[in-house]
Amino acid sequence: MESFLGGMIVGLLCIVLGAINMTGNLTTLHRYHRHRVSEENRVPYGRTVGLGSILCGVGLVLFSVLSLSSAVLGTVALIVFLAVGLGLTFWAMFKYNGGIF
Repeated sequence: MESFLGGMIVGLLCIVLGAINMTGNLTTLHRYHRHRVSEENRVPYGRTVGLGSILCGVGLVLFSVLSLSSAVLGTVALIVFLAVGLGLTFWAMFKYNGGIF
């Protein structure tokens, strides 16, 4: 039960932070990434990174809920949503920052 609550809380936190980023507010991101994005690219960068964060959060929430009945389904949902969410996030970093470092 503790893992259910932990995954749910972390997933919801990722969803909230992603929603904040989607508005173009990049204050939740590391300073390095905020300063390397040009002013005209802040909103598209924030939307893409925010969507990636939301997808990761949804994956964690689904994992928590589905694992109560089927660990396999929960794990599959987590892997798929994390792969797509992290893929979007890294793609945005390469496109708008020129890299992740």
